[in-house]
This record gives sequence, C-alpha cells and structure tokens, in this order.
Amino acid sequence: MKIWKGSASSSNTRSILKTISWRVTASADTFLIAWFVTGQPMMGGAIALGEVLTKLVWYYMHERIWAHINVE
Repeated sequence: MKIWKGSASSSNTRSILKTISWRVTASADTFLIAWFVTGQPMMGGAIALGEVLTKLVWYYMHERIWAHINVE
C-alpha cells in the first residue's frame, strides 16, 4: 500500500482557508469552555486568544502533511 503521494491533492490556498475556518470554530469552543470553567469571560477570551497563533501553525503543517498521504 502506497501512503505518500508525490504531489499534494489540495492547494495551499484551500489549506489556509480551512485552517482559518477551523480556528474560528475551535477558538469559540475554547472560549466557551474556559469561560464556563473560570466563570470569567475575560479569562476565557485571554485563554482563547493565547492559543490561536500556535494552533494555526500546527494545523496548517498537519494539513500539508496529510495532503501528501494517500490511503487506498
């Protein structure tokens, strides 16, 4: 079974747009959970904001790796 493809099956632009849409969804989730746990909306916002940049980078890298994986 060949897993790694030579070329990516989706474009960089598509991966970036998917990354952004996912971050909006995931950050809203993080905000709501942090607010619920702490009882403080400002703390929830601070926690959600703190994770945005690192997870954008990690998700993009994850997406680009998967663009080269072919599971048949």
